[in-house]
Amino acid sequence: MGSTGGSLLWTACLVTSFLKYGSVKVSVRDRTLEVLQGDSVTLPCSFYTMGPLSRLNIIWTLVPLSDPESPSQVIVYDHGQVIENPALTGRVGFVGAPWSADIVLNGTRVSDSGTYRCVVNNPPEPGDPGIGELSLDVLVPPSLPVCQWEGEMDVGGSVTMSCAVEQGVPAPEMRWEKVEPDPISLPLDMDGDLKGTVCIANISAQTSGLYRCSVTNPLGTQNCYIKLSVYSPPDSSPGILQGVLLTLSMALVLLALLALVLWIHRSGRDRKWQEGKEEERRDEIRRTPTFLRRSFV
Repeated sequence: MGSTGGSLLWTACLVTSFLKYGSVKVSVRDRTLEVLQGDSVTLPCSFYTMGPLSRLNIIWTLVPLSDPESPSQVIVYDHGQVIENPALTGRVGFVGAPWSADIVLNGTRVSDSGTYRCVVNNPPEPGDPGIGELSLDVLVPPSLPVCQWEGEMDVGGSVTMSCAVEQGVPAPEMRWEKVEPDPISLPLDMDGDLKGTVCIANISAQTSGLYRCSVTNPLGTQNCYIKLSVYSPPDSSPGILQGVLLTLSMALVLLALLALVLWIHRSGRDRKWQEGKEEERRDEIRRTPTFLRRSFV
């Protein structure tokens, strides 16, 4: 009985010592969070401590996704005082401190994406501070893309069409296609995540039409358009044929006119010749004696 009572007393002393002097325990219920740009999000961080909270210290830090080499301090709770990062003033705050280490982030931006760390220390409790981590992704629908083209729009030339979008998280999927008059998908070359180009060589009249660039992520789709008109010089063959036919026609007209002139000239000459013969005959009759004229008649 005495031995059993001593053992229970020793165990109770160990439990009391652990509760009194154990290190702070931290837990994060959601390790991955997503929020739409502009909305608010709560970053959870719960802690367990047996000591008084008069000297409680909570530090939130961020390793930005856009610049992992430049971690920054987000907000601090120290001895009842709250210190915000000046760049986040008015957008960040504790929720329920000192009883909770949760913070709320308002008006979220893409630059808020990254890994957040919650560090809780409560002197005089010994041991290392309690640490919790979570990742935050700020989602952004695709912005309106910008379509441009450059090149020679004559038959046989080449043209390059580009499509660029400023933002979209996750990175939007890009697609180029001809929509009119003959729908067809086009292969594109990506320059990073936010720009894609299409090159068309040896263009022809069939290249003309309406082209569309689409950018899509889970939050939506945006489009921009380009209308191409390939210049095709007129076919010179019909012109040559028309010229030949016109020349032949003119030649025939000239020949006809020449024949008419020759005919008129010849007709006039024959008429004069006949008139001359008639005049000679009359002269000869006049010179013939009267008694002989009957033989001429």
